[in-house]
Amino acid sequence: MKNYLSTRIKSMSYLPKWLILATVIGIIAGLGAVLFYEALTLATHFFLGYLGGYKVPTPAGEGNFSGSAHYVRPWAIPLVVVLGGLISGFIVFTWAPEAEGHGTDAAIDAIHHNPRGIRLRAVVVKIIASAVTIGSGGSGGREGPTAQISAGFGSLLTRILDLSPEDGRIAVSVGIGAGIGAIFSAPLGGAVLAADIVYRDDFEFEALLPGTLASVIAYTIFGAVYGYEPLFRIPGGYSFSHPIELLWYAILGLVAGGVGLLYSRSFYGIVKLASKLPIPRKYRPAIGALFTGLIALWLPEVLGTGYGWVQKGLSSELMHLPMYIVIALPLARIAATAFSIGSGGSGGVFGPGMVIGGFTGLTIWRLLQPWAPGVGHDPAPFVVIGMMAVFGGISRAPIAVMLMVGEMTGNMSILAPAMVAVAIAWFIVARSDDSIYRSQLRTKADSPARRLTYGLPLLTSMEVADLVRPTVVSLQSDESIVEALRRLHDAALPGAPVVNSEGKYLGIVKTSTLEEIPPSNREAGLGGATDTAGPSIPVSAKLDIGLEVLLQAGMGWVPVTDDDRKVVGILSSSDLVSGYNEVLSSNAGYVYDLTSKALAVEERVGKGAPAAGHSIREAGLPPGCVVVWVQHQGVRTYAAGSTEISEGDTISAIVAADEVGAFRQRLLAQNQTHGDKNKPHTE
Repeated sequence: MKNYLSTRIKSMSYLPKWLILATVIGIIAGLGAVLFYEALTLATHFFLGYLGGYKVPTPAGEGNFSGSAHYVRPWAIPLVVVLGGLISGFIVFTWAPEAEGHGTDAAIDAIHHNPRGIRLRAVVVKIIASAVTIGSGGSGGREGPTAQISAGFGSLLTRILDLSPEDGRIAVSVGIGAGIGAIFSAPLGGAVLAADIVYRDDFEFEALLPGTLASVIAYTIFGAVYGYEPLFRIPGGYSFSHPIELLWYAILGLVAGGVGLLYSRSFYGIVKLASKLPIPRKYRPAIGALFTGLIALWLPEVLGTGYGWVQKGLSSELMHLPMYIVIALPLARIAATAFSIGSGGSGGVFGPGMVIGGFTGLTIWRLLQPWAPGVGHDPAPFVVIGMMAVFGGISRAPIAVMLMVGEMTGNMSILAPAMVAVAIAWFIVARSDDSIYRSQLRTKADSPARRLTYGLPLLTSMEVADLVRPTVVSLQSDESIVEALRRLHDAALPGAPVVNSEGKYLGIVKTSTLEEIPPSNREAGLGGATDTAGPSIPVSAKLDIGLEVLLQAGMGWVPVTDDDRKVVGILSSSDLVSGYNEVLSSNAGYVYDLTSKALAVEERVGKGAPAAGHSIREAGLPPGCVVVWVQHQGVRTYAAGSTEISEGDTISAIVAADEVGAFRQRLLAQNQTHGDKNKPHTE
C-alpha cells in the first residue's frame, strides 16, 4: 500500500500532488498545535501556578486574565525555573540532543541539508521539553515546538513516500509555516512564512501555494478547539491619520533594527558561552534558568511566553510603570531568552522576539509621547509596529512577520505605516548580515545542492540509471551486527543498505556506527542500528537529483531503488563525477540558446589551449564574452577578471552567437575541433 501511494503521488503533477500533501500536513500541524498548547497550559499551571504560586497574565484571545498582582512565594520562583531547566536538560540530552534550542532553526537546517532527517523522537522530546521549559517560567516561544511537529511530519512523509529532495524541502517548509500559523491564529502570515523564512534574501515560491492550504487547514483545526479570535486585541482599533506619524515610526525602525541585532548577538553569545561550560550538557539549561529566575524576581514580565504582558501594553495598563522599568523591559527579555534557550533549554525565539519588539515600541512611545506631535495618547500602534519591526528585521522575514502580527492583532490597517519601520529595521540588520535563524541561507544559489547544479545543465540530460552500479553488500534487517560487520570488513565498505526479506529498502548502516557498538551487544539484529532516515534515490531520477541526494547523505554513496522500493544498486560520488566528465567530453561545447544573438556555452579547457595559464582578462577571449563560472578541480566558483584558467577547467560563459567558434578556439587544444552541437536551452 505504501509503495502504491508513493508511486501514485510522485507521478502526479504539482497541483494535485500538493493538494494531497499540504492537506495532510495541515491536519497534523493543527492537531500538533492543539497538543502542544494543552501540554504548555498544564505545565504552566503546575510549575508556576501550583509550585510557584504565581499566575501569568494572558492575552485577549486566551481569556485576557490579568495574572497575579505580586508573588506569593518570591523565593520559589527561581527554584521553579531551575527545576524546569533541570528536567528539560535531562530529557533533551538523554533522548534527542538535536531538540535543544529553538526548533524552527533546526527545521530550516533540515530543509537545506536533509529534509528526511528530522526524527520523530526529536519531535516528541521537543514537545515535552518545551512545555516544561516555558511552563516553568523560561522565556521562550511556543512556535518552535509546533513548527517542529509539523516539519517533522513533513520529513516523515518525505521518507515514507520517497519524495524527491525538492518536494522534501517544500514539505518541511510548509510544515514550519502551518505550525506557526496555527499556534498564532495567523494563517496568512504562516503561509507566507513557509516561503519567506528559508532564505535571508530570497523567497521559496514553490512553498507558497501548498503553504497557504496547509496553514488554513491547521488554523481551522486549532480554532475549532480554542476559537478564532485574534491573539491580541487593540482597544478602539487604529487608523492612520497624519503623515508626521511616519517620522516617529521611522525612529522606531532605527531602534528596532539595533534591538534586533542585540537580541541575536546576545542569544548566540550565550550559546557560545554555554558550550564552553565545564559541566555536562544536561545541566547547562539549569544554569541559564537560574539567571532567568533571578531576573524574574525583579521583572515578572520575563516569565513564560510574555504574551499577556504585550496585551497589557496594548491596553495601556503599563503606563504606571517607572520610565527606567519600561526601558529595562526589552533588555531584560533579551537576557532571559538568551539564558533560557541559549543555554540549551527548549523553546522558540519567534515569540520572545515579538514580545521584545512590543516592549521596544512601548519604550519609544513613552519617550516621545510627552513632547512629539502626532504621537497620540494610545501606545498600541507603537507596540504593534515594534513587534513587526524588531522580529521582522532580525528574522529576515519582514513580509511574513508583518502579516502575522497584523492577523494576531486583528488590525491590518496598521500595515501601511508599519512598512516604514520594518523596512528600516530590515536594512539595518541586512547590512550586518545577521539573523536570529543562523541556518538560513542567503539565496537559493547558496543551497548545498543548487550551488553545484547551477551552471551544470548537463546533469539534467543524464539519469541515475546510467551510472548505478550493483550493490556489493545488502544487509538483511534480521542479520546480526557481528555478521554484518564481518561482511562489511571483508568487502572494505564504509556501509551498506539494509533491506527486508523482500529486498525492499529500510535504511542504511555505517561501518563506523556498528564498530562503536560494544562486542557484548553485537549479537542483536541490525534493526536498532539502522538509520531509517538515510536517503535513497529512485533509479529513474535525473542526475541533478542524484547529486542533491548525495550531498544530503554526506557519505559519498546512496542506495538506488526502483518503483517498488527494492534496492537495485548504489550511486557513488566518484561514479557521478566520472560519468559527468564522460558526458561533458562527448558534449564539449554544449551550447544553449539564450536569445537570437547570445548563447550560453559550457566548454572544457584542453591541454595546450591558448587560454590556459592566463587570467580571464588576458586569455584573449572574444569581445563581449562574459565568463560566469569556472570549475577548477571540482570546485565551481564565480569568475572574475583575475581568475586564472587552467587545463582541465570547465568554463561556462555567455557568448555572442557569431563568436562561439573563436571562444572555443581559445579553450580547446590546438589539434581539437568540434562540430556544431547547438541545443536549445530548456530551463
